[in-house]
Amino acid sequence: MNAAQLPPVAPEVTATLVEGLSPRLRKRLDAAVTKLAARPTHRDGDTTTIEVDDETELRLHAPGGVVAKVEDITCGCLLAPACVHRAAAACAAPAADLAPEPAEQATPEAPGPASATAPAAFGPDAAHALGLNVAPASGPDAATGVAPNAAPGRAPNIAPDAATPHETASPDQRAAADALWSAGAAVLEAGVDGAGAVTQSALLRAAHTARLRHLPRAAGAALSVVTLLRGARAGDPSYRTAELVTALAELLGTARRVGTASGAELAAVRGRVRRPYSPDGSLRLYGLFTEPVVTDSGHGGVRTWVAGADGRLFTVGDVGPGGVGRALGVADRAVRLGDSALTHRELGRAGLAVSGATVSPDGRLGAGKAVKAVTARGAAWTEPPLTALWETPPAEQAARALRSTSRYVDPDGTGSDLLFLDVELLGAVREPGGACLLAQCEGGVQVRLTVADDDPALAHRDNLALLAAAPGTRLRIIGRLIPATHPRLTLLACTHPTGEGTVDLGLDRLRRADLPDPSAPAHYAPPQPAGPGGPSPLYLLERRVEQAVPAGRAALGLLGDVTAETRRIRRGGLPTAAALLTALCASAAQRDRDLFGRLLPADTDGFAAYWLAAARYTAAVSESLCAAAWNATEGDPVAVPPVPVHDAAG
Repeated sequence: MNAAQLPPVAPEVTATLVEGLSPRLRKRLDAAVTKLAARPTHRDGDTTTIEVDDETELRLHAPGGVVAKVEDITCGCLLAPACVHRAAAACAAPAADLAPEPAEQATPEAPGPASATAPAAFGPDAAHALGLNVAPASGPDAATGVAPNAAPGRAPNIAPDAATPHETASPDQRAAADALWSAGAAVLEAGVDGAGAVTQSALLRAAHTARLRHLPRAAGAALSVVTLLRGARAGDPSYRTAELVTALAELLGTARRVGTASGAELAAVRGRVRRPYSPDGSLRLYGLFTEPVVTDSGHGGVRTWVAGADGRLFTVGDVGPGGVGRALGVADRAVRLGDSALTHRELGRAGLAVSGATVSPDGRLGAGKAVKAVTARGAAWTEPPLTALWETPPAEQAARALRSTSRYVDPDGTGSDLLFLDVELLGAVREPGGACLLAQCEGGVQVRLTVADDDPALAHRDNLALLAAAPGTRLRIIGRLIPATHPRLTLLACTHPTGEGTVDLGLDRLRRADLPDPSAPAHYAPPQPAGPGGPSPLYLLERRVEQAVPAGRAALGLLGDVTAETRRIRRGGLPTAAALLTALCASAAQRDRDLFGRLLPADTDGFAAYWLAAARYTAAVSESLCAAAWNATEGDPVAVPPVPVHDAAG
């Protein structure tokens, strides 16, 4: 049985079923989930049936596609409904997306407060990462603030609800945030291996309560953590520890800020479930390119990018179940926008005149009944208004894209992670993970171009290999920023090497005859350093932050003396990072004893606070190094530029 075969289950349903188990059955829950995953499953309409054994069937009824009530999961065993099978099925199924916020708030629950504090041992900038009011310090990295935002839990947070200037969180919201903090700290304490179904259930219950208290951003982060935990424990090949680090830091950071935020900050911390579409009048749009979209969940489709006369970027998408095959097919289907008969491929090179347009805060064009659209003339990339996109200096574009992709910046739905560059191809560069294409853009900045998707059914990989055989070719390109300590993009579209038209590099296939010298083999440029200033010792702190997530607090507690690592970090000009590493490991190892010599419970809140400060600090410095790399020319040292402390939050 694959989890994708089961219908999504509402978080409160899973939490209720797990909470209803006896202590004895809770101990058996993880084993029951694993055993159930090996059983055959079949679906008939809205009902999915799992064969528990030769005589027992478990049914999940999902009217509307979601199991919304506890009664919708039934089991035929003798112990039902108090059996472990129902809870195991709910834990094995995907967690349903958040429902719209209710109009009424439910009766508040009473979780314990999260009382972690940040000691002054690791400096004011790290304390700012925990939301404490301290004076800025001096030194190479002392002004590095930590801005709150996250990628995995970011989707529901595009447009925050408005808040009055002095509005603060209600007692119910603070209690819900405290419950989320406690549940997140418990995950960090146990690590992936120890965060089984019971721990996940506590997160789901806290997420449900947060949604009822109108805290969808924190609730979405909690669901992201649960989804990633399940992927990690199931051995999902698409799982990445870095994604769980980001989701967990978003959860803890957002929960911490609820109690201190007010006004506009509170609105951003609360977030918003639904992505609203607002009227935008009449738009004259010009096609840029179309990119295939293939997700790890088995969905596929395309996204077509268009630009308005004022330079604003918009997207028209069509993504659904089907994987890469659907992505290739949808590219030649008509765009779902008004009466236009253009396909996505055609729209990427043509134009549209839209009346009654509706636009989401992240630039997606709505396709409501009132929207009218007719085909219009497009524009070449070298013609107005599109050519203006390439006139902004690369460093400014990178800074804008970095704000859009930043892991801990409050989302406002504005900005894009796309860069528009004029480059000269230099050839391929061998890297540990393969080869990428090296190009030089304005100011002598060398940028590495990589494939957006390595699936052989898409054209990305073959096109990049062909372009590597054409050093000296000048192209106008569109790429997506990859935050790194050196300039790096995924290459999405470019002008044709012959100068005629453009190429959607995921869909259109170049031929060797299209190159200036068709017989030239791939050219390999001399190896380049990862960044003009060399590798940063920040990775020594980053790896400890990541190590805590799969293995839990105990893994860092066993490290012992980390003086050698902190000394190396200080030599690299990052004294706050060194102090954070010392404090993090000391907190992990600290276990007090009572008067009789017995070990007292570990300070999970304190460790979570240190870990959160370290996670957000490393993210802020990494983003600063990325921005600096785009500003540096060959031979320039890369320093850590300061981040304003007023952007810091915990």
